[in-house]
Amino acid sequence: MSNFVAPEVKKFVAWDYVVFAALFLVCASIGVFFAVKERKKKTSKEFLVGGKQMTCGPIAFSLTTSFMSAVTVLGTPSEVYRYGASFVLFFLSYTLVIIFTAELFLPVFYRSGITSTYEYLELRFNKIVRLAATLIYILQTILYTGIVVYAPSLALNQVTGFDLWGSVVATGIVCTFYCTLGGLKAVVWTDAFQMIVMVVGFMAVLIRGTSLNGGSTKVWEDAYEGSRLNIFDFDVDPLRRHTFWTIVIGGTFTWLGLYGVNQSTIQRCISCKSEKHAKLALYLNLLGLWTVLVCAVFCGLVMYSHYKSCDPWTADFISAPDQLMPYFVMDIFSSMPGVPGLFVACAFSGTLSTVAASINALATVTFEDLVKKGFPNLSETMSTWISKGLCILYGILCTSMAAAASLLGGVVQASLSIHGMCGGPMLGLFTLGIVFPCANWKGAIGGLLAGIALAFWAGTGSFIYPAPPTKSIPLQLSTLNCTLANSTEALTTAAPMAAPDRSLLADTWYSLSYLYFSAVGCLVCAIAGLLISFVTGPSKGEDIPPVLIKPVCNLFCFWSERLKTFLWCGVRHDSQEVDFEKNLPKVIANKTGTDDTFKNNINKGNKRQFAGYNPEENSYTNMSRESRL
Repeated sequence: MSNFVAPEVKKFVAWDYVVFAALFLVCASIGVFFAVKERKKKTSKEFLVGGKQMTCGPIAFSLTTSFMSAVTVLGTPSEVYRYGASFVLFFLSYTLVIIFTAELFLPVFYRSGITSTYEYLELRFNKIVRLAATLIYILQTILYTGIVVYAPSLALNQVTGFDLWGSVVATGIVCTFYCTLGGLKAVVWTDAFQMIVMVVGFMAVLIRGTSLNGGSTKVWEDAYEGSRLNIFDFDVDPLRRHTFWTIVIGGTFTWLGLYGVNQSTIQRCISCKSEKHAKLALYLNLLGLWTVLVCAVFCGLVMYSHYKSCDPWTADFISAPDQLMPYFVMDIFSSMPGVPGLFVACAFSGTLSTVAASINALATVTFEDLVKKGFPNLSETMSTWISKGLCILYGILCTSMAAAASLLGGVVQASLSIHGMCGGPMLGLFTLGIVFPCANWKGAIGGLLAGIALAFWAGTGSFIYPAPPTKSIPLQLSTLNCTLANSTEALTTAAPMAAPDRSLLADTWYSLSYLYFSAVGCLVCAIAGLLISFVTGPSKGEDIPPVLIKPVCNLFCFWSERLKTFLWCGVRHDSQEVDFEKNLPKVIANKTGTDDTFKNNINKGNKRQFAGYNPEENSYTNMSRESRL
């Protein structure tokens, strides 16, 4: 029971429901539009990757919206409110992530002519590695999507009165509906619309909140006096929750696992009509990431200025920090019907986009990596119907998983922890394949298992034994100006409780910053994979198609052709470059000791290229006009 009298905060009114419902209606309409527009195109490729005719603009919007989910809209302002504005340092992480993705990972995936990123693992290693990675990705995505659906629904339910399971089910139904009807094109264009809604919602909160709290100068002064602007903390202690190093280094590994090798991202990039468009989409998306990050951080500072002397969380007006943002919105917009509905639409725009991206990516991975392996001779019509059926199945699964998400704590930390524990080892696996020609399939499997084991050990331990406050260092919050309740019961003091027993590792290994889970998984996977590969006999470079390896050494050895050739480890990069379709079969023909299955898979990969592929431009610009967006 609270010791303070909670101020009256209004709930949703009719206009709020109208604005919120309009968002769902527009999203569903986009699915119907593309279902009608594309009804004559029945191939699974058209459905899953948009016929490889997307342009950079909508893809950039889609990438930003998919990863700036309700976790960002609700969680980031709360993080800034409680821990300060150091979260803004993620702009450095995002920059490094986009550069690595665009220049290292994307060219390999795009030129390989794949639909699922895990096809690459079979081309580079074998079926076992591909299957293991596919199963881990499916687990990771379903868990994450459960958080994305449940967290905003819970926060908005307890603050706005919006029905919890009503919003969970509505989210699942609408996303599944437009994914199943419209495929990737519907997802991308809906994301572009939702990006606009998200930014408009943030701007409305910023403008109203700033004007109520005396302007931007006053907000800045309050943030400074409350120590919210102590951004640069160069402490190298890896147990500290957020420092410059944990955010820039740990954040880069975490987000690179999300962007560089994640099916949701790569599927959008390879749907572009050329590699140039795909890279441009990534760099434009970086501007979107910066915009949403800055908006979220400033919302946190404005919220602190508003509640600096009466914190609603400490005063028990709300039950969780993730409810701070919706509580703030209902507070400042109480006299403006319809605007709270706009913010809820903003939060759910992030949710819808992320869930839709997850459903579409899960359907693609399952179809390409599991269904087509078991039933290779499916007709195109049947393939498309199966793809749509998988969208429905994963829509139900992700919505159901929301029930388990309440056990995972704060939404930002929980979501990034899951990405770190699963995404880090996956990043290490793809890095082994793309950067190290000597890595073999035994090293890949061994490294993946070692990385997963260590990352899950650290992550699970941190959930059971949360880091002590000396490492997370939440900033001071005040209830000085809150109205005390006229109740003697409210003023009683609870008897002190004995501190729970903590494991020997609780204050060391289990207290590792959650942003380092991905780095641990990635580095352990790469190191263990290389060691196992050398022990079991490294791969021969001449047996590996050059298009599957990125010669990173060229950057550092540009002065010496002999040194570059030596570091290629036998891979024939000098005979490869852009002509994928001509050169890959030659490499395969010259391979020694390679099994027939691997040869067939490579050749199938070549045949999967769309008609009209232009190898000189790495693009699909010669397709019929009808298939363009």
